[in-house]
Amino acid sequence: MADDDGKIARIARIWRGRTVPEKADAYAAYLLEVGVKPLAKKALGAQMFREDRETESEFVTISYWESVEAMSRFAGPDPRRIHHLERDTEFLIELPETVQVLEIVLDRAESRD
Repeated sequence: MADDDGKIARIARIWRGRTVPEKADAYAAYLLEVGVKPLAKKALGAQMFREDRETESEFVTISYWESVEAMSRFAGPDPRRIHHLERDTEFLIELPETVQVLEIVLDRAESRD
């Protein structure tokens, strides 16, 4: 993944949260508008996923960064620390304590000849 300036994503920051099914649609709209869209403006890219299960709905957001340093400019000195959205306590079953930060080893788009 690369942005319009050719910066290549080397780091993925993954957040997960769960809601009860009755709150899933409202949280999806809230997360997209208040969380993911602003995040996508700062990161090289962002994705939002949703999985509905019988007793809960799980949301996953992945943001892509050029480096840990670039991500830290957004997230602060501890890039695994979560900055909860104002209404997360209203929607989420529990507040996640950290995000997962992974190095991107292979991006299929880069491997094409």
